[in-house]
Amino acid sequence: MPTLSKTAIARKRAKAAARSGPGTGPEQKAVAAGDTQRLLQHWRDAVPNDRMAHLVKDATRALVRSLQMRLAEHEVSFGHWTYLRILWESDGLTQSELSREAGVMEPTTFTALKAMESRGYIVRRHLAGNRRKVHIFLTAKGRALKRSLVPLAEAVNHVAVRGIASSDIAATRRTLVAVLANLAQDEEQSLQAKSIRE
Repeated sequence: MPTLSKTAIARKRAKAAARSGPGTGPEQKAVAAGDTQRLLQHWRDAVPNDRMAHLVKDATRALVRSLQMRLAEHEVSFGHWTYLRILWESDGLTQSELSREAGVMEPTTFTALKAMESRGYIVRRHLAGNRRKVHIFLTAKGRALKRSLVPLAEAVNHVAVRGIASSDIAATRRTLVAVLANLAQDEEQSLQAKSIRE
């Protein structure tokens, strides 16, 4: 039976920690913090020149984990945060639009919305003249969460860039936007090539 590399073990632990939701106990929070420390050590010592995609993914996991710990104190899961954040900006989306914006499959969205509805964050309803599409609307309780949850996300961002020069932050933003632009162009070219072949 093959043994897992240190990288695979660290990624497995990070993935497990990222899945933990509300109700995360202090032991699990300590494990999550330990996992972030292990990821940091991994990047500094083991693979400082590994692919950028892996570094971005691990940084994202650490950011998510940091926000998860804060959200758990308010008994809100990271999955619910994702939908709330979208709805605070675009209330009344259809379920399929919400899935697309969140980047997840519709069954996942359906399950999350059912839980959010039971917590009183959202209501699902059909608009007049269209019985096929279900639209998602925030309740007063769902809208009110913005005041307490957005500062948590802002705090994570402040922690993440603490001690980093503003010029480095600006360069990182420019670099990541350029990475997105390159990948978007590559995706478009691939889709065009595929349509030509078909």
